[in-house]
Amino acid sequence: MLKNLKFHVSNSIMTLFLHMLKRNFQGQNLTLKTDRKRLLVTTVLKEIELLEKLSNAFGPSGNEEDVAEILKTELEEYADETRVDKLGNIFFYHNGKEGYPKVMLSAHMDEVGFIVTFIEENGFLRFETLGGITNNILLGQRVLLKGEKGYLKGIIGTKPPHIMTLEEQNKVIPREDLFIDIGADNFNQAQEKGAEVGTLGVFDVEFTDIGDGYFRGKAFDDRAGCTVLAEAFKSMKDSPYNIVAVGSVQEELGLRGARTAAWQVDPDYGLALEGTFVADVPNTRPDRVSSKIKGGPVITILDKTVFTHPVILKTLIKVGREEAIPFQFKKVPMGGTDAGAIHLTKAGVPSGTVAVPCRYIHGPASIMHIEDLRNAIKLVTEFIKAISVK
Repeated sequence: MLKNLKFHVSNSIMTLFLHMLKRNFQGQNLTLKTDRKRLLVTTVLKEIELLEKLSNAFGPSGNEEDVAEILKTELEEYADETRVDKLGNIFFYHNGKEGYPKVMLSAHMDEVGFIVTFIEENGFLRFETLGGITNNILLGQRVLLKGEKGYLKGIIGTKPPHIMTLEEQNKVIPREDLFIDIGADNFNQAQEKGAEVGTLGVFDVEFTDIGDGYFRGKAFDDRAGCTVLAEAFKSMKDSPYNIVAVGSVQEELGLRGARTAAWQVDPDYGLALEGTFVADVPNTRPDRVSSKIKGGPVITILDKTVFTHPVILKTLIKVGREEAIPFQFKKVPMGGTDAGAIHLTKAGVPSGTVAVPCRYIHGPASIMHIEDLRNAIKLVTEFIKAISVK
C-alpha cells in the first residue's frame, strides 16, 4: 500500500512539484491534498478518503441522512438516476443494455447507537441501545448525541467502583443501571442543551490510520460495505450491465430498509455488502474464528437470515479463483444481512453476501485492513460482470 507521503518544498516550486506528482501518480487510485501554509503535500487513497467520511458520519438507525448525502455526492454523477424513497433508502441506477439481468447491490447506511428514553431530574439521560450492542462494552464510552440545538458530547457512566460491593465490581453492569452524562446540572439544563426523549446518539470515535494498512474507526459495519458499494458502482460507469446500488436504512433493527427497497427494485440477483465480525483474537477456539483480518473478503454460505443461493455462491467462488482474488468463508452462521430481506422479495431473489472482515463490530471502534477492502471491491466488481449474462 502507498503510505501517506509528505514532501516539504519551497513555495516557488510548489506548482511545478504538484504537476510532477500528479504525472507520476497518474492512474493510481489516490488524491493529492496540499497545505500551502506548511508547504505540505500528502497522498491519500481514494477509497480510504471515502471510508473516513462515511465512518465519521452520524448515522444511527432511523437517522441515516448524513450518510446518504455522502453517497449521493460520491455517486450521483455516475448514476443515470438517483432517488430516495419514503423510508430514506437511496437508490443509484445504472441503466445498461436490454437483455442483461438486473443486479441489486445493498449496503446499509445505519450504525448501532442509542436513543434517549428518559431525563432524570439531575440531568442524566437514560437510554436504550439501537442494534446489537452488548452491555459489557458500554461503561465509560464516549457518545455523540444529535440534539435539537446541535451535537452533544457525553459519556456513559454509573456509580463509582469505590462504593460498589465486590459482587457489583465483578459483574457486567446492566444497561438499566447506566446513564449518559452530558454535563447538565438538572432536567431543565439538559433540555436547554437540546436533549429530549427520542434524541439519537452514536459512539464518539474518530477515524484513524494506525499504520501498516490498518485503520480504526466507528461503524465499519456497514460503512466498509458502503465504500465497496460506491467503488464497485463507479467502476461500472461504462458497462452494459443493469445495476441498482442501494444505501439501505434500519438494517440494525431488522433489515427493514432492504425489504422495501428490494420490492421496489425487483432485481434478478441481490448482493448484500457488509462489514462482518472477525474472531482472530486470543482465547477464541479455532472453530469459532469466523473470519480473519487480511484473509480477503468474506463470503457467507449460511447465516441466521439467508442460505446463499447456489448460483450466487458458485459465481463468487469462480471469479475469486479465476481472478486470483483472496477470499474466505464465514465459518460461524450467526448474524444477518440485507440479503435476508432481499431473497424473500416477491417470488424470490437469488441472493448472497460479501463482507469486509472487521474486528470489534457493534462496539465503539473497529479495525480493518486496506487489502481486505480493496479485494472486496475487486470481487464484487468481477461478480457483477460474471453474473450479468444474457
